[in-house]
Amino acid sequence: MAATSMTAKRAALVLGIAWLVAALSLAGIVGFVQVFGKPITAKTEAVDIVRGIIEHPAAKKGVAVVPKPIPSAAAALPQVFETPPGGIAPALLSPGEQAALAAAPPSAPASPAPGAQIAGAEPVLPPPAGGPNIANPALLEKTPDGYLPRISDTGLWPLHAYAAPVASSNRPRIAVVIGGLGISAKATAAAITLLPSGVTLAFAPYANDVQRWVSLARQKGHEVLLQVPMEPYDFPDSDPGQYTLRSSVGEEGNTKRLNWAMSRITGYIGVTNLLGARFLSDSGAVEPILTTLMRRGLMFYDNGAANRSVAKDVAGRLGSPFAQASLTIDSIQASLEIDHRLADLETEARAKGSTAGTGFVYPVTIERVALWARGLPGRGFVLAPVSAIVAGEKK
Repeated sequence: MAATSMTAKRAALVLGIAWLVAALSLAGIVGFVQVFGKPITAKTEAVDIVRGIIEHPAAKKGVAVVPKPIPSAAAALPQVFETPPGGIAPALLSPGEQAALAAAPPSAPASPAPGAQIAGAEPVLPPPAGGPNIANPALLEKTPDGYLPRISDTGLWPLHAYAAPVASSNRPRIAVVIGGLGISAKATAAAITLLPSGVTLAFAPYANDVQRWVSLARQKGHEVLLQVPMEPYDFPDSDPGQYTLRSSVGEEGNTKRLNWAMSRITGYIGVTNLLGARFLSDSGAVEPILTTLMRRGLMFYDNGAANRSVAKDVAGRLGSPFAQASLTIDSIQASLEIDHRLADLETEARAKGSTAGTGFVYPVTIERVALWARGLPGRGFVLAPVSAIVAGEKK
């Protein structure tokens, strides 16, 4: 009898703990959804997830329950890519073309001379519904790490192939890069649809369906950057994940991690840092990364958050395509403060001819940038994609 009573008490205790954990999980999920919207991989409501765990027959017996993986919420977006083992292949190609691409042996990308420009034209995939080019098979290389961007046999760079157009004008140019896309479905959709096409969007590589969002952004005319996680000073307290570029990993290890990130999507003009204050302060770690990007026809955009970044000096020494933000527009997430930072960009662009600012995909940032951009032409400026202000580039 005593044993039965003890078992009942233990089961009740386990069930009570399960209820408490479930309640805390629900509060956390609901809080996240209220601020950012549903995560990209979430389709079921948070309440349904927690209810499914609590009401599971095993849970009622005091046994822990792990919920099943949640289907992607982005299934309704345009299906542009398949993901074969080891990388990305364009689903817009015919089956024969896909098979030929998958069977192609790995090849070394061309190594351009510093400052090299486009050497010729390249046939590309037809744009969907009249939109911009999303994927060019001539710019994909099959490697053991997946499909990576490369310079085509005729010298076409992904930087140029996927660059958004910009009007020829002598007016000062301002580039605005909004990062953090691909994490929250609600925030990502808002940025793609509400921001003008002249705003460059930077995507984190983590979500399984991030390519769908990149493809939608390209169809809307946005230029795209890939955010690569880099080591901050407070690592591991701030940890961008297992594929973070780190000073202590070495060139080979960091190249493998960079390749993982680059294989996640295609259609981007270059790479930008996700965190990275510590990594970007180490020229010995930065140089191999910028060299790799240049050899693959990509630019590097320093988002300006790292005060001790040496990326500009390294890029200048290598002759690699580079741009750097002069300020972060939403360090303080308040309408008036963001408006002031955008005005600062105008002042700098008027003095220097061009400038760039970085923001995060906060709702207030999207709102203020969209409103600011409407009046920009009337004030004598051009809202330009970041490729239009790359050092050494003439557009």
